[in-house]
Amino acid sequence: MQLHFSPSMRSITISSSNGFIDLMKIKVAARHISYRTLFHTILILAFLLPFVFILTAVVTLEGVNKCSSFDCLGRRLGPRLLGRADDSGRLVRDFYKILNQVNTEELPDGLKLPDTFSQLVSEMKNKQYDAKTFAFMLRAMMEKLERDIRESKFAELMNKHFAASAVPKGIHCLSLRLTDEYSSNAHARKQLPSPELLPLLSDNSYHHMIVSTDNILAASVVVNSAVQSSLQPEKIVFHVITDKKTYAGMHSWFALNPVSPAIVEVKGVHQFDWLTRENVPVLEAVENHNGIRSYYHGNHVAGANLSETTPRRFASKLQARSPKYISLLNHLRIYIPELFPNLNKVVFLDDDVVIQRDLSPLWEIDLEGKVNGAVETCRGEDEWVMSKRFRNYFNFSHPLIAKNLNPDECAWAYGMNIFDLSAWRKTNIRETYHSWLKENLKSNLTMWKLGTLPPALIAFKGHVHPIDPSWHMLGLGYQNKTNIDSVKEAAVIHYNGQSKPWLQIGFEHLRPFWTKYINYSNDFVRNCHILES
Repeated sequence: MQLHFSPSMRSITISSSNGFIDLMKIKVAARHISYRTLFHTILILAFLLPFVFILTAVVTLEGVNKCSSFDCLGRRLGPRLLGRADDSGRLVRDFYKILNQVNTEELPDGLKLPDTFSQLVSEMKNKQYDAKTFAFMLRAMMEKLERDIRESKFAELMNKHFAASAVPKGIHCLSLRLTDEYSSNAHARKQLPSPELLPLLSDNSYHHMIVSTDNILAASVVVNSAVQSSLQPEKIVFHVITDKKTYAGMHSWFALNPVSPAIVEVKGVHQFDWLTRENVPVLEAVENHNGIRSYYHGNHVAGANLSETTPRRFASKLQARSPKYISLLNHLRIYIPELFPNLNKVVFLDDDVVIQRDLSPLWEIDLEGKVNGAVETCRGEDEWVMSKRFRNYFNFSHPLIAKNLNPDECAWAYGMNIFDLSAWRKTNIRETYHSWLKENLKSNLTMWKLGTLPPALIAFKGHVHPIDPSWHMLGLGYQNKTNIDSVKEAAVIHYNGQSKPWLQIGFEHLRPFWTKYINYSNDFVRNCHILES
């Protein structure tokens, strides 16, 4: 900004700094102007000019391109000084109005959608779509994308369900080779335990543990981890129960791979005199009922309205339809007092657990007259595992369930339980279990869906003594983000869920806690390529 006074003092010119544009020219008649008037004029201009500079700074800070002239500055500041609003705000409001309109209308029939955003932009340019047509195209593309993602998620869940239900090739190989070994190798058929140790199978001064499974590798991990973690392995007696088809292979494994000084007994369900059809009629019906078998082994998608369910709910339903839930081996735990009539106290273990700490203190816990020492699963924060109440397992719209159960009652976990068999034999737990199984069969499985735990929650009602959660950590087959420090500190870790550690879908960072108890130098393990990728 420059002021120029003519030599004759007859005129004053105010111009821009580059001198090309005159903003104001004041002609002064020598006879009529006074220095006082000139002073006042300069004073007024000095007062106004700072405001011009402030407006210029505001425009610059808001991202307006730098102007090199007052003409450019005027074009930038003009709308603001005249109170005119920026058109971009109006355009956004108009487009928002169009989006709302499109959201409430039906999509046009025969709308051909581009495959990519680039194609959409190209079509807009070539066909000159208006804003409403563009909005329709955008909405249709997003809805299609949502459907594709949803279908992919359901397909992923189905594939994971089939992977979890299948027997891995290596484990199948192990069972076949060990069964063959049983028929051809006398050492594989030797008596377990040896005759002089048979009295210890019913000696209550020992720590008796029971595992029921048809998975030889999983059973070996449970037994090995318990023995290696024990401070008194010579006091451990393991009772491994399996089915008839796996018995030879299971016997071969423990005959050829002893875990001295611990004792291992292997028995098939066919070797228990008590397990007759008369004693387990309900389970016989569960295994042979055509409707039940179809439910657990049939098409899990047929008849399911996937549009009205969420992937998580669908995953829960698939989990509930695992074929293992109609296996006698899975229900066998309810008959432990009858199968081991001479034992007073036992620890029951699922085949997907790993023992990391000495379990002998469990036998010292005072259950206060209760039957089942178990970890409660309603005290945690995670919604998958440790925040379970009865409402998570039962259908409370069923009148019998609503009448007899409290939805807020705390659930507890199977998988690592200390059972007082002396107290159990004084109850009607088995009869209650059978009674509710019958009712669920009559109701076409509408009272509950998920396996053996729901009827056990009812049968053991009033007979459960909570034990410290550090004894039993659950969820390693569900949760990829399991806290590793918590895993290391737990006495027993449980891979409940679909992602078992012996499956390819198991979580890689959690698998080493299980595989550390596998002897990879064993000929059978090596030749069957166990867990090789």
